[in-house]
Amino acid sequence: MSRTIKLKTDVPWKEIRVTDLDWKRADPKEMVHMLHNINLIRAFEETVLELAGETLVHGPAHSSIGQEGAAVGAMAAVRPGDQINGTHRAHHQFLAKTLNYTMPDNFDPLAGPLVEPMQNVVQRTLAEIMGLEQGYCGGRGGSMHLRSRESGIVGTNAIVGGGVPIATGVAWSRKRLGNRDVVISFFGDGALHQGAVAESFNLAALYDLPILYFIENNQYAVSTTVSEATRETRLAARGQAYGIPAFTTDGMDPLAVKITTEKALSILRTGKGPAIVEADCYRFFHQNGPLPGSAFGYRTKDEEQEWRKRDPPDYMAEKLIEAGHLDKQQAAQLRSEARAAVDRAADNLLEPDGNRRRIRPSLWPSKDAVDHGIRGDMSEFDGVRYEEMEDHSSEVVERKFIDLVSGVMGRRMEADDRIFVIGEDVHKLRGGTNGATKGLAARFPDRIIGTPITEGGFAGLAGGVAADGYFRPVVEFMYADFLYVAADQVFNQIAKMRHMFGGELAVPLVLRAKVAAKSGYGSQHSMDPSGLFAQFPGWRIIAPSTPYDYVGLMNSALLCEDPVLVVEHIDLYQSTGPAPSQDLDYFIPLGKAKVVRKGEDFTVLTSLAMVTPCIKMAEQAGINPEIIDLRTLDRANLDWKTIGDSVHKTNNVLIVEQGTQGTSYGGAIADELHRRFFDYLDQPIKRVVGGEAAPTISKVLDLAANASNEDILAGYDELMRDSGRSVNTAVV
Repeated sequence: MSRTIKLKTDVPWKEIRVTDLDWKRADPKEMVHMLHNINLIRAFEETVLELAGETLVHGPAHSSIGQEGAAVGAMAAVRPGDQINGTHRAHHQFLAKTLNYTMPDNFDPLAGPLVEPMQNVVQRTLAEIMGLEQGYCGGRGGSMHLRSRESGIVGTNAIVGGGVPIATGVAWSRKRLGNRDVVISFFGDGALHQGAVAESFNLAALYDLPILYFIENNQYAVSTTVSEATRETRLAARGQAYGIPAFTTDGMDPLAVKITTEKALSILRTGKGPAIVEADCYRFFHQNGPLPGSAFGYRTKDEEQEWRKRDPPDYMAEKLIEAGHLDKQQAAQLRSEARAAVDRAADNLLEPDGNRRRIRPSLWPSKDAVDHGIRGDMSEFDGVRYEEMEDHSSEVVERKFIDLVSGVMGRRMEADDRIFVIGEDVHKLRGGTNGATKGLAARFPDRIIGTPITEGGFAGLAGGVAADGYFRPVVEFMYADFLYVAADQVFNQIAKMRHMFGGELAVPLVLRAKVAAKSGYGSQHSMDPSGLFAQFPGWRIIAPSTPYDYVGLMNSALLCEDPVLVVEHIDLYQSTGPAPSQDLDYFIPLGKAKVVRKGEDFTVLTSLAMVTPCIKMAEQAGINPEIIDLRTLDRANLDWKTIGDSVHKTNNVLIVEQGTQGTSYGGAIADELHRRFFDYLDQPIKRVVGGEAAPTISKVLDLAANASNEDILAGYDELMRDSGRSVNTAVV
């Protein structure tokens, strides 16, 4: 007969409760500071809601009223070098961390007004929420995207759960630095069900990262209760599945949160992280705005009133009075001074406008700055050695493309110990699935990092590492199509990070993605991502077509302070071409196209695996087109000078792409060509591109879905016929 054996884990999962004795033993000075911050945050949030009611906040106002105790308690346990991030409701965490950072050691909240650095924190935070230039992100982040590098705030995030992989990356970075800094990622009960959060838990546990996942369980994801979202309503239980120690505590009790956070951080600081803290708390208002949840019918007034009995400012004041650390007059003084500090900040930003208030016009950012900081100024390239193959100063020989992929990566890793490679199977199979990291795992065993199948998790982790500024990640997506799994991290996070947080944040990340068109891998492994990435400002895109160009462009990608997509075609890996025998230290400029065949008949714009076929088909057809390998494909870096010189000469243009129409970038190029060079064109721009359907497994349908040599010849023929000449379209 079968036996049933009850299994259990050895992973700690504990609830922390404090007693009156804990309050008596608490440091009075620290407790008064905490109450001061709670009152200041409460006054700040009340002011934000007032301003929103006056339409002086453009966008949402996600107040944290009711949750201040959890933020202040947690921040009382961190050190200045520790890092945090949060979600869309994060004013309380941002203020608690930044106020502590700027608070002088001798500051006495009962001695008078805020000192200037702390007053500046209040004003700059309010200015950011109002979209003003003096805000921490120049007004671009607003309420949901708050960042202060000097205070240790990585950046809060409007995508529910979206910031968790980024914080995990910062934890990876800090562990690598070995300085015992820790990271806290705050998020709510709703975010816990996001795949990015689960992937982050797994990666953090796998790599023993010093990160605390702090769950503010405020009972509702907008209007959906925890019990409606999950069968296991004890949210800290997730730690059991990932081998992560977890703690539960009362989030309305700031001292309980402080003690719990200290216990959790002690695990992280000894190198045994990560950890989870679940703090039960309550947001007194609706998801956004000044109305309670009961006004929308998803909770009762009685429920709200019950939670109000333990409102953190009142609760903590009562506890401090009971413990003899404070009297009622002093408690009232703290509240009064907090309100006065926020009023001063608001008065500096506003002026009378009839019987209303308005933002002082001089405080808005200039409209001219709207695009500032989408990408960097490339000053990091000053003084580098640019060399094209025709002018190369050392020996050039015939070499295999894939050998240069691993070769240049090894050379850069040898020269720059900040660079590491992360992705699926990159550490195995003699260099990953195609040999792109061949030999590197043996040379750099701790810098070639194989991951679980978690594209969103490890892409976001790499984004966090890059933003932290100490290391340079190279992310490998086994196939370009897999980026859809990581779309939030790739497009919402990494692409927008620099601009969203004020324009000065470098994000030096390289993403390698291979195209497997015509390989028989079917609809979900064959995409060329160039056109998709071109829709998202922030990414630079390179598409090397030769071994020589791969080295020079990859060197530029690894020096660039912006995220760079490197598109690699599987057909090119086994091809050969001229490349240096030894020298792997030259650069090719981002944004510089190359004329690979001079001609007069018309201009061909192409890239990647279509460059060689375009040249061969021209020779076969006996015609004389000028063929340009674009090499850099993002819209900001298309080489309009080289393109324009050719158009002025030929007056006709054909754009050739291999991939399907859905992710094509040729339409955008054609649109801009018409705008720039309409007066020089003898006829409309022509295009060669694949079909509408994605490639499939059938060899016949797979080849038909992508543009072919026959399609190139047909494009040539169409252009020449419009000029009164014809082309033999039979492929030899």
